[in-house]
Amino acid sequence: MHATEVFARYSAEFHRQPLPPEVIHHAKRAVIDWYASLFPGLSAAPVRQLEEALADDLDRGRASLAGGRAATARAAALINGTAAHAAEVDDSFRDAMYHPGAATVAAALAAGQDVGANGLEFLRAIVLGYEVSTRIGVVMGRPHYKYWHSTGTVGSFGAAAAAACLMSLDEPAFAHALATAATFTAGLQQAFRMDSMSKPLHAGRAAEAGVLAAQLAGRGVTGSLDVLDGEIGLGRAMSNGPDWSEAGATLGKDFHITRLTFKNHIGCGHTFAAIDGALELKQRYGLEAGNIARVHVATYRPALDIACYTHPTTANEARFSLTYVVATALAHGSVRLAAYEPALLEDQVTRALMERIEVAVDPALDAAFPGQRAARIVIETRDGRRLDHLQPNRKGDPEQALTDGELEGKFLELASPVIGDERSRALLAQVWSLDASATLPHA
Repeated sequence: MHATEVFARYSAEFHRQPLPPEVIHHAKRAVIDWYASLFPGLSAAPVRQLEEALADDLDRGRASLAGGRAATARAAALINGTAAHAAEVDDSFRDAMYHPGAATVAAALAAGQDVGANGLEFLRAIVLGYEVSTRIGVVMGRPHYKYWHSTGTVGSFGAAAAAACLMSLDEPAFAHALATAATFTAGLQQAFRMDSMSKPLHAGRAAEAGVLAAQLAGRGVTGSLDVLDGEIGLGRAMSNGPDWSEAGATLGKDFHITRLTFKNHIGCGHTFAAIDGALELKQRYGLEAGNIARVHVATYRPALDIACYTHPTTANEARFSLTYVVATALAHGSVRLAAYEPALLEDQVTRALMERIEVAVDPALDAAFPGQRAARIVIETRDGRRLDHLQPNRKGDPEQALTDGELEGKFLELASPVIGDERSRALLAQVWSLDASATLPHA
């Protein structure tokens, strides 16, 4: 069997099997985190421009945008998926180097609204989308991630699997939905090595591609079932020709959705171990920015490659500046949305401290990537101390997971300024009770 058929076979079994309560609970956590990511992204570029460009697909259709504006399923998936990635707050599955929520949940919500799904059907579709796509991401591996933005490429499969589940596609059609999604995949890392608005579009396009692939498969459109593992398929074209033979080996046994990372800071997740390490030293020793003579950050290679801006001038560049976020953490004690407002972007204490930060690759930490995201922080103080801390994981990783209460706090922090505290708490209650709800959440 080709990999697309392995995943399709599992989808057929998945429809017949009840989900463990733990898995349903983690699916709800993923939805809460998705909404926490969505709301601050609604006002970010290019979401507004997308709504203008897609005007013909709005104010009609059975799906909707946040706020309730009607949309076709594809337009809703594209716009909501883009918004959910725009503020850099969305979840990730570490081993796949991939943010699964932005595209998968956006596609599931749009497809679920389109077909009139209930809450449990919605959650099940999200689980299936996560389980299929993260495994594809793991197989594609680090060689894929060198050039491709996995959220745009692998995200298409999460969206396609979730949409296909909600559309009740049979086993052959499910395989063809994945096959068609494979040839839609895109998203270059070079697109965000300069200041641009392209990166969140990768997630939105993945959500739209998955919905379209499922819609086409439901109407009899076929794809090449060997498109993942074929001689010139995705594995060879966009990775190093990996082995697909065990891609589905743990399906239904090891649920990846229970091992997500939820962001505890705002910005590029590759910087978070360094932020956590810097905050640990600051809090342990009561450090003030003015008493810091030098900061040494050693971490894994992609953190330097992706969070590469040394002199950021915009909020978008600052989110991808390792030196900026570490300096902000040391100077101000946190890296939240306010860190990217003009006042902090231009803060002279932060800027001066950035000049005293050195970053480097640690070969041992790099060898542990992607399974571990670690950083070593060494701070030299003006009074002669040398303070050293190895941060083995990030707060929010499975080893240091956010509690339900902490996740709710993140949601309320990010949603309340946009829709108000009362509506935020009502939406939170809706999500926690989705498995008993006849309708989908509405913001």
